[in-house]
Amino acid sequence: MLYFIPAWYQQNQWCENEQRWTVRRMHTEFDDTVKQIQLFHRNKAYPYQIMLLSFAPNFRHFLHRQGMYRAPYWSCFDAMQEVRRKKAVVLSFHNLKWPEGIEFVYTPFVVVAMLKKERYAQIDFGEDGNPIRIDLYQNGKLHRRNNYDDRGFISSTIIFENEQPLHQDYLMENGTWKMRHFLRDGHVEINEKCPEYLLQYQGEEYRKRYAKLRYDNLEQVIYEVLTSYLDLTDERDIFCVAMHGQHVRLLGEALKNKKRILSFFEERYSVASHPEGPDMIKEADYLVVDSNKSVDKLQEEAGMLLSNIMAIPPYDSRVDAGISLQFDVQKIMVPIDGIADEEFAELIRLLGEYLLMNENAQIHLFTRSAEYDRKQKVLEHARNELRLAGLEEGWAVEEEKGNVAENILELEEPVPIRFFVEQCVDELSVSKCMREQRVLVDMREVPELYLQITAISIGIPQIVRTKTEFVEHSRNGIILRDMERLPKALHYYLDGLRNWNRAMVCSYELVKEYTTEKLLEKWREVMESVGGDSYLTVGERELE
Repeated sequence: MLYFIPAWYQQNQWCENEQRWTVRRMHTEFDDTVKQIQLFHRNKAYPYQIMLLSFAPNFRHFLHRQGMYRAPYWSCFDAMQEVRRKKAVVLSFHNLKWPEGIEFVYTPFVVVAMLKKERYAQIDFGEDGNPIRIDLYQNGKLHRRNNYDDRGFISSTIIFENEQPLHQDYLMENGTWKMRHFLRDGHVEINEKCPEYLLQYQGEEYRKRYAKLRYDNLEQVIYEVLTSYLDLTDERDIFCVAMHGQHVRLLGEALKNKKRILSFFEERYSVASHPEGPDMIKEADYLVVDSNKSVDKLQEEAGMLLSNIMAIPPYDSRVDAGISLQFDVQKIMVPIDGIADEEFAELIRLLGEYLLMNENAQIHLFTRSAEYDRKQKVLEHARNELRLAGLEEGWAVEEEKGNVAENILELEEPVPIRFFVEQCVDELSVSKCMREQRVLVDMREVPELYLQITAISIGIPQIVRTKTEFVEHSRNGIILRDMERLPKALHYYLDGLRNWNRAMVCSYELVKEYTTEKLLEKWREVMESVGGDSYLTVGERELE
């Protein structure tokens, strides 16, 4: 069995990141573990199970969003709370017990329960319309918060004192509190009337008694229950750990003498910032990173030459012809997150100068930041840099505030908008946006992996400043050491279709190296090196 231990935490806490539907999602939910599970789940490649360490009452909805609803999992908090239910159910707040005379007021965002003309409760919903939280009030002040499980029961309740959280009770399915987590000093108390937890393994149930009734913190409880479950697993089982500061110390102890694969993804975990990192790496059976550049970086931070390491991109490639040629304009995508102000200024100046030579081009500044005023700030920054460069600052204004002549007697020609901001958080919106782009210009020191994979899948050229395995110089892209040469590089791909078509052909050749089958071949090599069974398959067909 291959166990995936993900890093799905909310701000370094032992809980999920589920949020109200009215709140804009601030970051993508997609990471290496999501893709790895999708890869194994969809292709029936190897028996696996998710090992979830965080409190996740809406975990079924998360799995559904990621296209892996039926993925098998073991939840540490389910074991601690003795939860047996597995399937999500429809829960209506109308079916809950409410006081006599309650009245529900429906707003565009929440449902407010009123009692004797005073607010009694506020009901918040998740993205799928399921109630996820009910806040209860006394004398106008918040005194209790009930968190609902998508399987149809209250999973935890938080008690407030003077509107400050006092303690959080984790409940059994029947509403009995099992653990009480005191939020001010962090200690945990176990209900002495039901001091047991439930382990379910291969169809069997094992009830075990907590070693203590008081723990210094929640991590100690998780460690005890997790190690008890690990004692049931087979010595041949493999554990793939998404490296994250929240659980790395705990797992370093819990997984001793177990076969381990450590998975590194983007900037989630830095070995240089965590003293336990080098020891974890030494003890690991194998390391999986997201790119060749990450291999070099990890070896440098760990201070050792690693032989048991492989770059396996967490995204597979597939031919997905873009639609950029269907537009009269040539859209140029330019990621800007993480770029220093000086580099941003130089980039805007060079792009502005290029626009003077190509009237059909448009600049689409790409950001993953979901801040509500991010678009306005980026355009304001770009407008300021255009002005300082002596260029037309009217190119960078919001579309609804553009220089549109409302009066037919307007004498001056409106300035066309040529700078746009693409604000994309999840991978679906990123892919949709990129299909319209004619070229990708990523001038950051480390270009974004997902954008590069998507670029070769769609077949558009890439202009980057750092060499990666996804760009072959002068073929499907240009490695641009000197940013001053950016206008010339854009001319190379946008002045006619000859070079652009060559880049598309080369991109589709690279696609073959990162297909699902190729990624599974890499995983088979990893599994065989670790000592797992060698029957890793693609669907029903065994890899030869």
